[in-house]
Amino acid sequence: MDPENICFTAADTPTAQEALTKLRHRYGHTPAERADVIVALGGDGFMLETLHRHMILDKPIYGMNRGTVGFLLNTYLEDDLPRRLARAQAVTLHPLRMQATTSTGDSIIALAINEVSMLRQTRQAAKLKIRVDGRTRMAELICDGALVCSAAGSTAYNLSAHGPILPMGSNVMALTPISAFRPRRWRGAILPHTAKLDFEVLEGEKRPVSAVADYTEVRNVTRVEVTEDRTVTLRLLFDPEHNLEERILSEQFNG
Repeated sequence: MDPENICFTAADTPTAQEALTKLRHRYGHTPAERADVIVALGGDGFMLETLHRHMILDKPIYGMNRGTVGFLLNTYLEDDLPRRLARAQAVTLHPLRMQATTSTGDSIIALAINEVSMLRQTRQAAKLKIRVDGRTRMAELICDGALVCSAAGSTAYNLSAHGPILPMGSNVMALTPISAFRPRRWRGAILPHTAKLDFEVLEGEKRPVSAVADYTEVRNVTRVEVTEDRTVTLRLLFDPEHNLEERILSEQFNG
């Protein structure tokens, strides 16, 4: 890949900005609109921001870790970047589409790469009714919240909430309760990626709930609909020896 066709972008941290200066000086820089590939320097949070910011461009994005965990990122190395980009393997992702209706009747649409979460806003537990493809599957879930995640997002908040890790290419998504009180032993569900989920907030005035699609938050929701949006395609690039499928598989064996 021609180094002149690389767009470099970085988080605002000193470590990421230092790397940005070095790499632009060494390999040049092309604006994202004209680049063949975007190289993101930062942590997983910045990688999500980059994916959202450049989603409309349909450009492959190669992340290098200048943050902490770096699950969605490759190892940071300054040398031989064009060869690494040429060898990189692409993973195709489709985001989740959230349509949230508020108590004032507003409808907000947002996309999520990791998960869509419903979270209680006060000390009162949330009460949710859950429908899948129009059929009521749970008449009342009393909980701190619930989330829907993609396979790529299953190792993030979902895993912290004791949800399942989903292999890439499994064409499923996970529905995971957050601190469920009733039914206490319900651990969630694994659903086909074509499923349409509808969450109705019960007793919303007494028990207000917010909905979050990655980092877009909508307060005081009364209904949240979640589907996979196959009209939007994201392409992440990974070094062959550390591809995303292998990382997710390995995560299942970590203590």
